[in-house]
Amino acid sequence: MASTDIGVDLGTSNVVVYKREGGIHMRVPAVVAVDRDTNRVIAVGAEAYPLLGKTPGNIQAIRPLQQGAILDYDLVKTLLTDVVTRAVGKHFFARPRAVISVPSGVNEVEKRSIINMMFDAGMRRTQMLDRPIAAALGVGMRFDEAYGSMIVDLGAGASDIAVLSMNEVSVGASIPIGGDAFDDAIIRYLRKKHNLLIGPRTAEELKITIGSAVKPLTGESMEVSGRNLLSGLPKTQRITAMEVFEALRDPVDDLVEAIQAVLERTPPQLAADIFEEGIVLTGGAAAMTGLADAVVTKLGVPCAVAEDPQACVAMGCGRALEDTPIMRALLANSKHRWNR
Repeated sequence: MASTDIGVDLGTSNVVVYKREGGIHMRVPAVVAVDRDTNRVIAVGAEAYPLLGKTPGNIQAIRPLQQGAILDYDLVKTLLTDVVTRAVGKHFFARPRAVISVPSGVNEVEKRSIINMMFDAGMRRTQMLDRPIAAALGVGMRFDEAYGSMIVDLGAGASDIAVLSMNEVSVGASIPIGGDAFDDAIIRYLRKKHNLLIGPRTAEELKITIGSAVKPLTGESMEVSGRNLLSGLPKTQRITAMEVFEALRDPVDDLVEAIQAVLERTPPQLAADIFEEGIVLTGGAAAMTGLADAVVTKLGVPCAVAEDPQACVAMGCGRALEDTPIMRALLANSKHRWNR
C-alpha cells in the first residue's frame, strides 16, 4: 500500500483517517459552519467545532450526518473533500486508493455519491467496507473461519451489532443508540430534575468526565452552566456522578437489550463461541466508563473495549488495502468498488 493510500471512517461526530505510514493521521470533528445569509461555508472540522451552540444568528454550525444518516449532502461533500485533501494533498499523476466506511443509515444512492466525492477529491479507486467488518479488522479480530466473533461498534448516532464468521456478518443489527443518545438522556434528566437546560457539548463533557454505565463508587461531581427554565436566567449547578449514572440507565439498558436480541438470533454453535471468547466494543461511545462492565453484569458474557475504540473503523479500512488473500476477498465482496 502506497503511503498516500488511506482508510476513512466517515462518522456522525468525527472523520478519522488512517495512513499506513504513521497509523491514524487525522481525527476531525464532523462539523461545518455556514453563513445563513449567503450559504457560504466559513469553517470546517476543528475550526467549526467550537462554534457549536455558540454562533450568532446568521451563522449555523451543523453536523451534516446525524443519527447515522446524511442530513445535508452538500455539507458532507464539503467536509469529506476538505479532510481527504488535507490528508493526501493533490495527486495529479499517482492518484491514491481509499477504503471508506460510512454510517449504516446511509442509503445506496448516497453511498454512490460519496464514492464520487472521493474521486473528485483525488482518489483513483474507492471501495466501501461495512462498519462491523472494518471495526473487526481494526482490532485484529480473526473471523475467516467457522467460528463466532461478536463486535459492537458504538458511534455517535447509531450502533452496529454483528456476529462475524467466515468473512461475513452472520447475524447483525443497527440501532439508533450511541453517544448522542447518551448525551440526550443527560439533557432530559437535568431538565426534569433541576429545571436546567444545557447544550449537547456540556452533556458530552459530563458524560466523559464523570459519566458511568455502572453505579459509581466515588462521590465525584462537576459544575455545569445552563439556563434556568423557570426564570430564564443563567444558572450553575453541581451535578454528581450518581445523577449522570441515573440519566444513562435507560439508554444503556436499551443497548444491552439490543445486544441480547442479536445473541438470541445467533446459531447455537456461534453463540457458544461468543460466550467463550466474549464481545469487543469499538467506536467513540464505547469509551464511556463502565460500559463493558454493564454488558458483563447483565448478560454474563465476557466483554472488553478496544484499545483505541474511536480509531478501529479507520484502522480496519486502512488494513483492508493490504494485498493479502483475505483482504482481497473482503473487498471483492463489496458492491461499491469503482475505478477511475
